Amino acid sequence: MRTPIPRVSRRGRRVMGTLAVLLVLMTVLSWAVDAYTDWLWFAEVKYTGVFREVLTTRILMFVAFGAAVAALVAGNLFLAFRLRPLLPSGSPAQRALDRYRMAITPRIRWVLGGTAVLLGVLTGLSAQGHWQQWLLFRNGGKFDVVDPQFKVDLGFYVFEYPFWRYLLGVAFTTTVLCLLGALALHYLYGAVRLEGAGDRMSAAARAHLTALVAVFVLLKAVAYWLDRRGMLLGQNQSTDVAGAGYTDINALLPAKEILAWISIVVAIAILVFSNAVMRNLVWPGAALALLGLAAVAVGGIYPAAVQAIEVKPNSREKEADYIKRAIDSTRYGYGLDKVERKQYPITSITPPADLTKDPSITNVRLLDPAVVSETYTQLQQVRGFYDFGAKLDIDRYTVDGKTQDYVVGVREINPANLRDNQTNWQNRHTVFTHGYGFVGAPANKVVCGGQPYFSSGFLDDGKNSQSSECADRGDKIPTEQPRVYYGELMSDYSIVGKETGGKDIEFDRPTAGEQQTNFTYAGAGGVKVDNLLRKTLFALKYREANFLLSSALNDNSKVLYVRNPRDRVEKAAPFLTVDGDPYPAVVSGRIVWIVDGYTTSSTVPYSQKVNLRDAARDAQTGAGTVAQARQDVNYMRNSVKATVDAYDGTVSLYAWDEKDPILKAWNKAFGGDVVKPKSAISPELMDHLRYPEDLFKVQRDLLTKFHVSDPKQYFSGDDFWQVPDDPTHDAKSPQPAYYLLTQFPGQDKQTFQLTASMTPRNRPNLASMMSASYTADGTPKIDLLDLGSVQGLLGPGLAQQKLLSSPEVNRDIALFNTPPSKLIKGNLLTLPIGGGLLYVEPLYIQGGTGGTNYPQAKKVLVTYGQGDYVGYGDTLEAALDQIVRQAAAGRPTTPPTTTPPTTGTPTPTPTPVPPSGDLAAAVAKMQAAIDEVRRTQASGDFEAYGKALKNLDTAIKEFEEAQKKTPAAR
Repeated sequence: MRTPIPRVSRRGRRVMGTLAVLLVLMTVLSWAVDAYTDWLWFAEVKYTGVFREVLTTRILMFVAFGAAVAALVAGNLFLAFRLRPLLPSGSPAQRALDRYRMAITPRIRWVLGGTAVLLGVLTGLSAQGHWQQWLLFRNGGKFDVVDPQFKVDLGFYVFEYPFWRYLLGVAFTTTVLCLLGALALHYLYGAVRLEGAGDRMSAAARAHLTALVAVFVLLKAVAYWLDRRGMLLGQNQSTDVAGAGYTDINALLPAKEILAWISIVVAIAILVFSNAVMRNLVWPGAALALLGLAAVAVGGIYPAAVQAIEVKPNSREKEADYIKRAIDSTRYGYGLDKVERKQYPITSITPPADLTKDPSITNVRLLDPAVVSETYTQLQQVRGFYDFGAKLDIDRYTVDGKTQDYVVGVREINPANLRDNQTNWQNRHTVFTHGYGFVGAPANKVVCGGQPYFSSGFLDDGKNSQSSECADRGDKIPTEQPRVYYGELMSDYSIVGKETGGKDIEFDRPTAGEQQTNFTYAGAGGVKVDNLLRKTLFALKYREANFLLSSALNDNSKVLYVRNPRDRVEKAAPFLTVDGDPYPAVVSGRIVWIVDGYTTSSTVPYSQKVNLRDAARDAQTGAGTVAQARQDVNYMRNSVKATVDAYDGTVSLYAWDEKDPILKAWNKAFGGDVVKPKSAISPELMDHLRYPEDLFKVQRDLLTKFHVSDPKQYFSGDDFWQVPDDPTHDAKSPQPAYYLLTQFPGQDKQTFQLTASMTPRNRPNLASMMSASYTADGTPKIDLLDLGSVQGLLGPGLAQQKLLSSPEVNRDIALFNTPPSKLIKGNLLTLPIGGGLLYVEPLYIQGGTGGTNYPQAKKVLVTYGQGDYVGYGDTLEAALDQIVRQAAAGRPTTPPTTTPPTTGTPTPTPTPVPPSGDLAAAVAKMQAAIDEVRRTQASGDFEAYGKALKNLDTAIKEFEEAQKKTPAAR
């Protein structure tokens, strides 16, 4: 006896129904609240066209794909029901299905219709997420560049191919769903049987199911045809470059064409033999088996044989043309096709006597923006809730007729730093609403024991700030509106507006003593909350009843939200990938955030794909620089420069690469005016635009391989480079690129540029230097200095070792790392100066007590040539003077070793004479003293540690005396 199916009571059904309705209502309400507040935000920034187009497209795709799939599934399910036998077989299996037929048949329309609607909804939800593919498909144009195999314009691959692939995937899924659903119904109603006498399938069921199988096979033929184009987007495993290789083009490509035609023949055979000739499934099954065998033999075994027999023994020659395609396409895809590669002949490894007079020396950056942020915060915050973020930025300004780079930051209120009663709802959201001031200091100047020479952004207008020796109280970068309502630390919403009594309640800035001035926001930013509907709306959005209960809101109130400049640009332009490091600038007296926007694609034939998150990562990612999302790209352009006004939040998008076809497509999709033309960029803004970091890091990563032009040399891989690890960090991570105002060899003037070093693969020497900047009209310019012909040049890691190897530096490091103080290594800069290479690194000390618990630049390390000349002083001038004097005194050096000529005898490299006599004894004593300092420091015995330091000082003095007495050491 069968166990009866338990039934839910009427009350239980009502409760479950009520809960289901409430869940749906809450979901719909939450979506409606988010959608309406998004609409209000887009109306605030005047980008409602973007919101409307995206929302309309998503709704239309949801409806179109959902309705199409629901209709096809419903049609096939109802057809299967209509084709059911009037008298099902009386076999035991069919009798077992009687109870299910009896339960379903009276409700067949609801069951089948509900199933179809559910599948349609799920398909629609998936389809609406592909709105970008549809908009590009509809609005895309031509690149006027063709792929190297089929000579098809790249516009097909970027704009059309992804959507056709998605459409084909939906068709496959729908066909499979229809086939499974129809098969289930045919089985349920006896049209398909697993046992019993006679045919196992009715003629009607056979016609229905074989038609669906034929459709599936025809779709497979279309897939094979699209695969021919898709092969150019794959990866050639034998050479590890993008695109189709020799085997793909000469074996797999014809195989795909053959399989496409076989699929068409098989589809016809399935229909004909199943329903007109044999009227059984034997021949259709054989046809499907033939297709499977053909796919294995023609599409698998044959290409594998070609690869093993013809290609593998001769890969270098066979794959050369295809490697060349990958090199050219990758360079095009990432804008590397216009890199200017130059040889930098090292003419000197000895510091020239006039080294300090080199124009680039005056602008050598001593302030590391990744280190001095805490210094800015401590010296310029006044109140504990102010903050400058984890990393400052570099920009250039013309002050008193001189252009130089400045380390700049914006004094923001950090909600995480609010304390005690400052954290209550009213104070957090209506009082502490904004920051104040744009703070800058010359990047090359250190004063007052290691502090930046602040030149702008004083809270007291400079009247009561540091002395004139420690700060330029003239405010060299003045702002008309210093208040910052939109910034990188603005994670909270704020409610602004004049209070009912006309009183200013927003904290503006501190004044003398414990006094403060208040302010009321009067900018254009924000969304009004001047009625009950708006208050209710934001109360639901933020789940905060104070929107309805607090007296802080009135008819003048506005809500400021989405206040991070990066988030603001991403929301206003969802088609852009945004750079991870927005930076502030003063433009026409106003503080604006400048954000770089990229257009990307992953479907450019033969262009190398990279994971954007990995390629754009360096030692500073996550500490002031936002990590990119994981996405594969093989085309990237800095197509848009965006600005966000720090006071009123205005978002402006400017076309930077007006020739970019992807940007043209997006601009067309959103009405043609969502992005302003490049000509709308003001001269003041143009002066502060800089080459974007994330694009530069991706290009640097690719140039480690794709600087090689010869495909056979690329195949061997013996000239590949690598991005060196940052030697100033303990954890292994790529060295950041650095902004410098400098003049590289071959450049006719000093330029604000982004620079980086590269080393040979698995070797620590320097191989090349890369710099990127803009010309006067905004054209990107990438220079690559090739140093491969010179051996023995120090890479960053080796240079760091040389800088820290002298006894004096070791002694000071031990002192600086004495708790509670600690040593912080600043950025290690590589500068091609004076026919050689100069490395510069500032050292910071961060104290542990009192008010000096912030990094102070105390020392500067320099080395020139191959590391034989090392300078160490309190200032850059002192350190440079040391190495110049060392060179003038004739200190032994190792001359550069160039690539040996084809004829002649190489000049032997002289070997330095090891110290002997008193000098050797002094060196040994000093090394023993250093070891004793390290041992006592680790033991925690401060008395012994102090004695060890004294012994080290005595040993160093003895070493210096011995060095003076030894001629070879001078």
